[in-house]
Amino acid sequence: MDKISDNKINEAKIVNRVSVIGITGNIILSVFKLIAGILGHSGAMISDAVHSLSDVFATVIAYMGVNMSKKKPDEEHQYGHERIECAASLILGFILLMTGFEIGIVTVKKMISGQPLAVPGMIALIAAIVSIATKEAMFHYTMHCAKILNSEAFMADAWHHRSDALSSVGSLIGIGGARLGFPVLDPVASLFICLCIFKVAYDIIRGALDNMIDTSCGREYEDRLSEMIIKVDGVKRVDMLHTRIFGNRIYVDAEIAVDGAMTLDEAHSIAEKVHDRVEAHDSNIKHIMIHVNPYHEK
Repeated sequence: MDKISDNKINEAKIVNRVSVIGITGNIILSVFKLIAGILGHSGAMISDAVHSLSDVFATVIAYMGVNMSKKKPDEEHQYGHERIECAASLILGFILLMTGFEIGIVTVKKMISGQPLAVPGMIALIAAIVSIATKEAMFHYTMHCAKILNSEAFMADAWHHRSDALSSVGSLIGIGGARLGFPVLDPVASLFICLCIFKVAYDIIRGALDNMIDTSCGREYEDRLSEMIIKVDGVKRVDMLHTRIFGNRIYVDAEIAVDGAMTLDEAHSIAEKVHDRVEAHDSNIKHIMIHVNPYHEK
């Protein structure tokens, strides 16, 4: 019990640390890029600043989703609260989607307005370089923590950081090209940022929906589990095996066949061995339900 408590305390510390770093880093970066975009007359950098600001809300939602998903099962939620993380990821995806639309609308209006396009200043170029380095570092750190926590919401948040880094790459190309005599490249870079944001938003939303509708783990995963189960002493055959993703955890339903002449105690003992081996095989498996069928030699 002490080990379990220590693990929960360590997880809580990781969640708090990655959230504080994400929120603080994004606020500072957003303000810096916004000032650089305004002073440097760069629409791409201002769009990039808006994207970074959306990351603040994304990290807050991820933090809330992870904490709520780790609540213990109760009388009304007997299977736990893991799917709250899926809901948080879904919200993150839609935030990204709306951010992309907003940037796209502003950029298109600017391009068709007919007004002369300003050449961005050096400060905007420097801001793009700083943003790429910062956001890429935040991506790797958040993804590292997300893997430790096995957190879908923080993985989505990490990709939010990566999309911001890609946005800044687009800004760098657009601002650099504009300063070399092609001012149209600055708004073009903003449109490129939109496409990057849409792609990441689509992936996050699709992943969250898959985990909310009991998607299976796939034939290859189920075949490996079946091969492992059939090797348990006393199991004659695997009659059925289904898997479903529940939030960031996995549930397994299996039917195994054992010698029909066995006593109930003996059949139950084999089922217990299968249960323990499967749950030990993958820490993401929350529970396996096993039904025992009688097997008779023909």
